[in-house]
Amino acid sequence: MENKFNLTREQNIFVAKRNIVDYIWKSANLEGIGVTYPETQAIYDGGIVNGLTVDKIIAINNLKYAWQFIIENDEIDYDFKALCHLHKLTCDKLVLDQNLGRLRSTPVNIGGTTWKPQFPIESQIKEELERLLNQTDKTKTEIAIEIMLWIMRRQMFIDGNKRVAMLFANKVMIDNGCGIITISQANQPTFFEKLIKFYESGDNKDLKQWIYETSIDGIDLNNNGN
Repeated sequence: MENKFNLTREQNIFVAKRNIVDYIWKSANLEGIGVTYPETQAIYDGGIVNGLTVDKIIAINNLKYAWQFIIENDEIDYDFKALCHLHKLTCDKLVLDQNLGRLRSTPVNIGGTTWKPQFPIESQIKEELERLLNQTDKTKTEIAIEIMLWIMRRQMFIDGNKRVAMLFANKVMIDNGCGIITISQANQPTFFEKLIKFYESGDNKDLKQWIYETSIDGIDLNNNGN
């Protein structure tokens, strides 16, 4: 699985900043946070949006702060601590304080399937994450996609797992100049269909390839037409 884009970190940040409201809008809707693009833009800009619940406004602002965190901090390690911090950022004021940045201690149900994720154990999470990150036979794009899907299926937090998964994966993508992973509105029904199959089987091959083919955004900034 080749890297689709080979950017510098600064070029990748340019791409991220240029489209950040779009990425936040899509990520929010992926988690069932029903907001329109204009509403997302208004919230991002600090405006007043009538007719939205407080939780939706908080969720969009949290995504804004989380994106700022991964863009502005290139020295952050890809580790368990970073995962937990991203959960704190994305779910602040949306889950009970005792659940922020902490592995869940209660069972969760997944919509659309009877499959249930196992309880997360910190030592196992750290070991699995390290193993995924240190694959020497795969590109950073493939590693980022695999980590994203692993976080989603692991369901290690009480809420916000898909948001955390995409943010963590996109930190890997941005730091290595590989573009941005983003699921378009039109592709979200197919994504969920494939995600349920992945949850149930544990086989990520089909979904990983589909994401690679349909859901990586970027621009060839080195091709100026000369």
